[in-house]
Amino acid sequence: MTTPLLPDFIVEEIVARALKEDLGEAGDITTNACIPARAQARAVIAARKAGVIAGVETARAVFRLIDPTLHVKVERGDGASAAPGETVFAVEGAARAILTAERVALNFLGHLSGVASATAALVAAVTGTKARIVCTRKTTPGLRALEKYAVRCGGGLNHRFGLYDAMMIKDNHIAAAGGVAQALRAARAAAGHMVRIEIEIDRLSQLETALAEGADAILLDNMSVDDMKRAVHMTRGRAALEASGNVTPDTARAVAETGVDYISSGWITHSAPALDLGLDFV
Repeated sequence: MTTPLLPDFIVEEIVARALKEDLGEAGDITTNACIPARAQARAVIAARKAGVIAGVETARAVFRLIDPTLHVKVERGDGASAAPGETVFAVEGAARAILTAERVALNFLGHLSGVASATAALVAAVTGTKARIVCTRKTTPGLRALEKYAVRCGGGLNHRFGLYDAMMIKDNHIAAAGGVAQALRAARAAAGHMVRIEIEIDRLSQLETALAEGADAILLDNMSVDDMKRAVHMTRGRAALEASGNVTPDTARAVAETGVDYISSGWITHSAPALDLGLDFV
C-alpha cells in the first residue's frame, strides 16, 4: 500500500530551514566560483547499501526550492526497496543547482531511508503475529513529521504525534498524581470523547487497577516475556497492550509472540543508522 505523501507546505517549511542553514547569506561560494552559470549536468542518486527508501519527495523539494527548472525522474519512490547500485532518482539541469542542493537532499534521503529501513527490519521480525510496530515521540527536534512519515514507509504505524492528540500517563505522572487509579480518574474526567487514554505500567500488580479504571491502552514497560504473556492473559482483550523497552530485530519476535497488540520502539527514529546513498554526475 502506498504511503500518502505529506502536504507540500509541511515539507517545504522543513526543507527551507535546512537550506538556510547550509547556504546562509552568501550561498554556495565554492560552486559559484568553480562552475559556469550555463553549465548543464545530469546526476543520479543511487543506493550504496540495501534498504527501504523514504524521503524522495523531501529530496525533490530540496532541488525544487533551489531551482524549479531542474527535472527529476524517480525510479524508486518512498516505501520501495533498493539494492546496492540501484538508482533512486535522477536529476537533470543546471549543474550549479544540482551541486548546491546535493548535501541537503542526501541528508534528508539518507536519514529518512535509515528510519524506514530500521522500521522494516522490525516489521519483518514480527511477520505472522498480530503485533504492529509503532514509533514514539523520541524524534529529532523539527523533523517529527518526516520521521513518522518514514516509519510508515517502512511498514510501521505511528504512535501519538505529540502531547496534544492522545493522553499518555507515564510513571512520573503516576507518582505525581498519587497512583494509577488517581491518574486515570483525573485523565478520564478531563478527556474529550475523541481522546484515548494510555497508561504505562512496569509491574503486573498495576494491571488490574488500570483495567478497572478503563484505560484504553496499557504500555508494558520493560517487562519480561513471561510477564507480558501473563498480562495478555489477564487483560483478555479489555484494553490494547503495547510492549516497550529495548526492542531490537533480535528480540522483537519473542515479544510479538506474547500476544501484545503493539510494539513501540524509539530506536527506529532516534538511533537508526542513515542508509548510505550517493549522488554522482553521469
